[in-house]
Amino acid sequence: MQLLMCPPSYYGIEYEINPWMKRSRQSDAGLAMRQWSELRRVLAEKLPAEIHLIDAKPGLPDMVFTANAGVVWQNKFIVSNFRHEVRRGEAAHFAEWFRARGYEVIHLPQDYFFEGEGDLLRCGESWFAGYHIRSDMVAHQRVAEIIDGEILSLELTSGWFYHLDTCFCPLSERAALYYPPAFDAYAQAVLENRIPVLIPVPAQEAERFACNAVVGGKNVVMNTGCPVVRGKLDELGFNVFETPLDEFLKAGGSAKCLTLIIG
Repeated sequence: MQLLMCPPSYYGIEYEINPWMKRSRQSDAGLAMRQWSELRRVLAEKLPAEIHLIDAKPGLPDMVFTANAGVVWQNKFIVSNFRHEVRRGEAAHFAEWFRARGYEVIHLPQDYFFEGEGDLLRCGESWFAGYHIRSDMVAHQRVAEIIDGEILSLELTSGWFYHLDTCFCPLSERAALYYPPAFDAYAQAVLENRIPVLIPVPAQEAERFACNAVVGGKNVVMNTGCPVVRGKLDELGFNVFETPLDEFLKAGGSAKCLTLIIG
């Protein structure tokens, strides 16, 4: 497994584009770096994963959340079109990184909002994509053409769970975690019909971003403070590795947000 990460060199709460973010509640830069570094170590040692790094850029505090950069498919990198202007500057840096490594960089039409792996996840042979808050359904249709596969669009209903990866976590070809109140009734039915083992996450642990975990085989890396989910994962035979990520919760992110799968 190969993951792309970006150090939190310029991370901070400089604006408010989701309910988690409060400029009056700033992150601790030193603690954020220590938490990020520990996550990187755990991912490398426990999944195990090969970690690739992209340099952080000043003025782009959310670049640390590499999952939102785009989607890697074979030798293609589909660049995100961020809904909020404050994040749009990230796209060029990620596109440059992938282009320099031989990827075909694909841009969607500018009016198609799409926020990468934050809103597009695969469970078995099925692709699921979140829309309404950050990404658009029409963008899903274009991405489906690029990857030559079906994408099932799921409407997200809560600003607190604004990306799919904050409320849905594929565990295997047949199993996933999810937080039901983050989806409309139709989306819940789609998930129930497509995924044989669908594990609901309690509200308190959804707010600890239990669904925003990184999965590699039978190993799961996630934020601390999710004992119910940990117990369910233990019962299913997963090895769970917890690491504190509270400084990133302040911006509405956790383990999965901080990683982009590139291989």
